[in-house]
Amino acid sequence: MEHGRPLRSGVAPRGTEHKAEAETSKPDRRGVGGVHSIRDGEDNITHPRKGTLLHPCLHERTEDPLLELSGSEEKARTFQRKLYQKAKREKGFRFYSLYDKIWRKDVLEYAWKRCRANGGSPGTDGKSFKAIENEGVQEFLKEIARELKERTYRPSPVRRVYIPKADGSKRPLGIPIIKDRVVQTACLIIIEPIFEADFEDMSYGFRPKRSALGAIEEIAEHIQQGYTTAYDADLTKCFDTIPHESIMEGLERRIADQKVLSLIRKLLRAPVVEPGGPRQGKRNHTGTPQGGVISPLLANIVLDALDKKGRELQKCYNARMVRYADDFVILARYIGDPILKAVEETINGLGLQINQNKTSIVKLRNGEILNFLGYALNTVGKGRTVAIRPSEKAQKKLKEKLREIISRNRLYHGIEGIVKELNPLLRGWKNYFRLTTVKREFHDLDFYITGRLYRVAKKASQRPSRIFRHGVYATLQRMGLQSLCEDSPAHAFR
Repeated sequence: MEHGRPLRSGVAPRGTEHKAEAETSKPDRRGVGGVHSIRDGEDNITHPRKGTLLHPCLHERTEDPLLELSGSEEKARTFQRKLYQKAKREKGFRFYSLYDKIWRKDVLEYAWKRCRANGGSPGTDGKSFKAIENEGVQEFLKEIARELKERTYRPSPVRRVYIPKADGSKRPLGIPIIKDRVVQTACLIIIEPIFEADFEDMSYGFRPKRSALGAIEEIAEHIQQGYTTAYDADLTKCFDTIPHESIMEGLERRIADQKVLSLIRKLLRAPVVEPGGPRQGKRNHTGTPQGGVISPLLANIVLDALDKKGRELQKCYNARMVRYADDFVILARYIGDPILKAVEETINGLGLQINQNKTSIVKLRNGEILNFLGYALNTVGKGRTVAIRPSEKAQKKLKEKLREIISRNRLYHGIEGIVKELNPLLRGWKNYFRLTTVKREFHDLDFYITGRLYRVAKKASQRPSRIFRHGVYATLQRMGLQSLCEDSPAHAFR
């Protein structure tokens, strides 16, 4: 290897332990995951797809964030790269000495910084990041390392909260205590590169250097190539119903270290405290709680079997699959029973179920619209040009948030205060929907925002408002309101 001594090859019998050396002699500043080449010395960052639809700014190589990392973080990332390269070269290799790497000082420090950057509320113990920093981060990490080393670590109960969804139902989220988040992140740092080497390119959810925008771009390119019939599917409560047996079977395909498997099993079985329920919680026997740091990776490990089936469908039926977490689309010129049966059998074999209420076949050539990840896609002209816009559901959700912010109840901060609160929301929305090719919705939303700001200011007092005495657009331009559409009259808001 270019950056140090290679890991020893060969498959160890399950239950045996050997030391797989992974110390490095030269730091590697490159990222991990999604590589398309396994040769030493080549960059293994997954680059954005070079399609015609992706916004130009996504093709630019930004400064590598690793340049700002400390020595311990660089060491952890270098070790990740070595794990990835080993897994990429030897598809059948099972890693047999990983547990002692989880409580390495550099790995735990890197895990802490990642958790601290993500933030979040306290778990069942009520301890916040600030409280841990006041007590001493290094002592906190040393205690975790000691418990892991002596194998006395036990996960604490997970706090369950429910988030309202647009359809009136509620999404359950699990909030582990910060200590457990650090342990999960350290475990993720070690095992993620191993499984990244096996994942298919059609998977975009919760993976390094991949995003929902890449999934939308790939779908649009498939439609342009003539795959205009889409099987849009969703899984029923995927994270909550994944059998632990399926997760452990997926892990055991690559990991022989029983200590690592035992640790992950403990994390999966951590008790869950329901709102108003007993403090000790109820032991979890199925699923991996949404909100857990390691949950998305475990779900991807199980759903990789679905991706592999998608690769078979491409060879047999010339179909194309794109998956983001538990949402996936299969595109083909015709969706027949063989494809539907193959997908259903694969999903049932994983112990999961298709959500029939959210699953449908969309015929884009007939003018139907495919809604996926907040985007709406349809064909225009002769069927090969793809129109991409924010879905009606996404626009409705934005307007609800806008009505909440632009209201007379918020005028105690003045219009300028409302504008400051609006701008982060509008920048984030505009950034996510930057693949949009039809700007009419952006025009309409800009006028909706200006109109609502004007009406709220006008009704704030019985006397005529003088806020916009120099004109609505000129005033909002001075206040720096973010515009969604650059070529609308609101473009001066920048």
